[in-house]
Amino acid sequence: MIESATAPALEALRTLNGVAVANAIEVFDLRLRNEGFADGSIRCLLGDLPPAVGYAVTARIRCSSPPPVGHRYHDRTDWWSYILSVPAPRFVVVQDVDDRAGLGAFIGDVHANILRALGCVGYATNGSVRDLDAVGKIHFPLFATSVALSHAFAHIVDFGQPVELGRLPIASGDLLFGDVHGLQSVPPDLVDRLPAVAADMMTKERAVIELCQSAAFSVDQLRYLVRSLG
Repeated sequence: MIESATAPALEALRTLNGVAVANAIEVFDLRLRNEGFADGSIRCLLGDLPPAVGYAVTARIRCSSPPPVGHRYHDRTDWWSYILSVPAPRFVVVQDVDDRAGLGAFIGDVHANILRALGCVGYATNGSVRDLDAVGKIHFPLFATSVALSHAFAHIVDFGQPVELGRLPIASGDLLFGDVHGLQSVPPDLVDRLPAVAADMMTKERAVIELCQSAAFSVDQLRYLVRSLG
């Protein structure tokens, strides 16, 4: 069973930016510093929106191959029931397992509205998305490698299985944080502690920045302040 954080704790986390969250997680030394985040291939495509924080709902899709019969795949409405089985807020994470990931977009205006109605706060994929202007108007964050014109033959292969986006392994129920800087996972035991740690780190960083912008700048003082960052 997924143990969800309290709504106030998640909202406090959402007031931070992704860099502050990543820096604060490093303080606890729970994972290597090259783990826990997607690489630069997963880009925030609506950067003017606030951070998205939610529990991963995973699926895998293909887009390039037509169905053996007919011209389209049947919609998997059982997928919607699965989404609702994951605690809110929900963050949909879809791995395109095609050899040519991103040929078609699984999510556009219509599906973004469906996901939003199902309590989802964001969507991430190693493939593509579309309808950016319309999706931006409903304030639904999108993280992807590219933008596509067509949905092609986009269809769900399965859901609820572990996926990988930008070298970040993600399982259903993982707590995710996404903003203009990218996508990362958040250790659930740290949710309540990260805002205070992040605030302390930002205060120390501000002191370094103010020194660098000051007429009283000195290398000795810089060394002292940088040591305080840990």
